[in-house]
Amino acid sequence: MSKRSEFLAGDRPDDVAFFLREDTVDDLDALEPYAEPVENGVVLVLPGENGRSAFRKATGTDPMELAQAAMDTDGTIESDLTGGVCPASDDDSNAEHAVRFIFAFAEEQNEDVGGIYAQGDVVHAYAVCDCGQRYSQKWVVGER
Repeated sequence: MSKRSEFLAGDRPDDVAFFLREDTVDDLDALEPYAEPVENGVVLVLPGENGRSAFRKATGTDPMELAQAAMDTDGTIESDLTGGVCPASDDDSNAEHAVRFIFAFAEEQNEDVGGIYAQGDVVHAYAVCDCGQRYSQKWVVGER
């Protein structure tokens, strides 16, 4: 089982995962030892702080600032963390709407918090679109 599969199954709650589209990274080959290649980029699953630092270096974006900016805008992020549907794609602009990168982390089930957190482990994912829109989606592991 790949690290990404383990992360998406809720088996790596101390790690973070992120997708980088191939044209958003200067030297994609340098990530090869750490990354899982996907159709249009790579997905990395790394231990917490190391992963947040690597994401920041690769994208120039602080992952916690991204989360704060994106959390109030619901969008659709693919459950395999390789793309999404920008909520701004419905507007009449001629902007491109492809995911540049995604940052995700998981929280273990917490019945005391309630809501979806009582149903199981929850993946939080945050995306940045080519148009600049930041959006998020969260889901219970195994329900997508």
